[in-house]
Amino acid sequence: MKLVFATHNDHKLKEVQQLLPDHIELLSLKDINCLEEIPETGDTLEENAKIKADYVTQTFGLDCFSDDTGLLVNALNGAPGVYSARYAGEQKNALDNMEKLLSELKGATDRSAHFKTVVHLNLKGESYTFNGIVEGQITTKKHGEGGFGYDPIFKPNGYDHTFGELTSAVKNAISHRGRAIEKLTEFLKKRT
Repeated sequence: MKLVFATHNDHKLKEVQQLLPDHIELLSLKDINCLEEIPETGDTLEENAKIKADYVTQTFGLDCFSDDTGLLVNALNGAPGVYSARYAGEQKNALDNMEKLLSELKGATDRSAHFKTVVHLNLKGESYTFNGIVEGQITTKKHGEGGFGYDPIFKPNGYDHTFGELTSAVKNAISHRGRAIEKLTEFLKKRT
């Protein structure tokens, strides 16, 4: 089975490839020659995931799934949320985003947060949605070089290390994206 994953993010693509079963051939946007940036104009993670998947299905006529992920920090009323990738500006720079978040949480006693991933799948004319959430804490400084995005400052509950320090195998087993993709994978196994 061939499926397009609507992303230009090579880190995400690699992470998801490790999670999907071998019989699914994963194509990126680059693989289908979709080089434009698909606008994420939704107000929620669900809306943005649907917008991206629908764009690929409608423009290229291909089965597709997409995701949108947000980091929701309780002390910041759920920010950065849907704006996580561009929290510090349209340049979408992970270091800038982390610095801004750490600055805004300086002195905060409540550092609880959660990552949420929403996966939207368009398959054979039908649409499906899968969610994954992981609870944790925002650290006071960066730890680790692994992962991407906010991983070096997010420590999942029950672990002594950030996503930036954990191996990709451990992170994939417990992460928000891992949980959402696991639901997608279980669904696809029943359909193929």
